[in-house]
Amino acid sequence: MKRRAAVLSALAAVLAATTAGTTLTATAHGGRPAPARHGTLLDAVPRSGVLRVCTTGDYLPYSHRDPKTGDYRGIDIDMARDLAQSLDAKAEFTPTTWSGILGDLTAGHCDIAMGGVSVTLPRARAAAFSEPYRTDGKTPITRCADQDDYTTLERIDRPGVRVVVNPGGTNEAFARAHLHRATIVVHPDNTTIFDEIVAGRADVMITDASETLYQAKLHPQLCAVHPDHPFTFAEKAYLLPRGDREFEDYVDQWVHLRTHDGTYQRFAAPWQ
Repeated sequence: MKRRAAVLSALAAVLAATTAGTTLTATAHGGRPAPARHGTLLDAVPRSGVLRVCTTGDYLPYSHRDPKTGDYRGIDIDMARDLAQSLDAKAEFTPTTWSGILGDLTAGHCDIAMGGVSVTLPRARAAAFSEPYRTDGKTPITRCADQDDYTTLERIDRPGVRVVVNPGGTNEAFARAHLHRATIVVHPDNTTIFDEIVAGRADVMITDASETLYQAKLHPQLCAVHPDHPFTFAEKAYLLPRGDREFEDYVDQWVHLRTHDGTYQRFAAPWQ
């Protein structure tokens, strides 16, 4: 009897551990627990009818949130809605920041992060990336009258040059890794950061080439500096929870199809 009780006790412990391993529960902001996830999002999203999308809403042409209405627009907003529709669901956008986007995803506050997210190895250690949908890289944007002054990192990294960055993302990380003599100015609002250059409060920003091209259209005073030959190679992709291979495979197939059937190009056309 004692041996049988010991076996049953051990079996109960194994079953409890297995159950704990298949339930993902995270703690949200302010200690509020995020919803537990059982199985794969490939089944959970159609079942709930909602695809929860983390997005910063401050990065045109990919994701922008209107501060008055709260409505979202951009290339990746349209892509998010298309992905949700393919899963018989609707996209529900969860506001986040560049410094918090990875933590929000891994904590279970959303099912996917979209909005011009660059593939980086530190992010890849904590989450999965979809198949890339765009090639990009860091390049300068400055006042057109000054564009010949900032063609190389050496010319940018000089005393007296004010390089403006948005906090917490790859732009700030790149600037701090490569600039040691220039002054790095952190501007908290990525939606108004280019106005700092126009107004003369900053000299240059190093950001994704795709963003420099779009912002140069919005601000005729600004010019993208060699956007076809950026300082770095980078790719845009969608950030996914690590360990959900079924959902990852589905999103990869969706990205592959949408970047080859004209859908992505159709969503991107109004922003080019």
